[in-house]
Amino acid sequence: MAVPWLRILDAVIGVTDLARSRRIRSLAAAADETDASPSRVPALDARLAGVVVGALKEVFDRDSRRLELEAEQLELERQRAERALQLELLRQSADREIARLRALAAVAVITWFVSLFLVIRTAGIASRATMGIGWVCLLIAVAASFSGQAAAAEAVAREKRSTSDAGVVALWMTIAGLALVALAVVL
Repeated sequence: MAVPWLRILDAVIGVTDLARSRRIRSLAAAADETDASPSRVPALDARLAGVVVGALKEVFDRDSRRLELEAEQLELERQRAERALQLELLRQSADREIARLRALAAVAVITWFVSLFLVIRTAGIASRATMGIGWVCLLIAVAASFSGQAAAAEAVAREKRSTSDAGVVALWMTIAGLALVALAVVL
């Protein structure tokens, strides 16, 4: 007689399927009990949403603070550039003032030396007195010019934009000295 191997094999497979299906049902029931609890799922979602919102808020706060710091840094750089420009303009103004005062001093000194040679040719006391007063004016102009140059250099050192009164005195004393020397030559 022949052994019905196919039927035996079919019976073993059926028993295995039955055992496996029961085991799968018990595991699915256990998973449904733990996962499907109505109070647990919304709490987990709410907690996860709170974490996400907190992380986003932290990122936005950090970015806004970084933008504020960059804006402050740009403002400080702008102020520093404006200050550097003001200092450069002050330096250039002082350089022009010093050059003007040096020119006045040069005119006064040259006039004074030329008038030394002219004093020999003058004969009258009035012309010599006028020449002497002109020399005093020219010497005051030279001294005022040097004083004005020092004041301009000091103003740059102190970062103030001011013209010295010595520059005005130097200009007017040079003009007065030139006029008196010219008057003395004419007399």
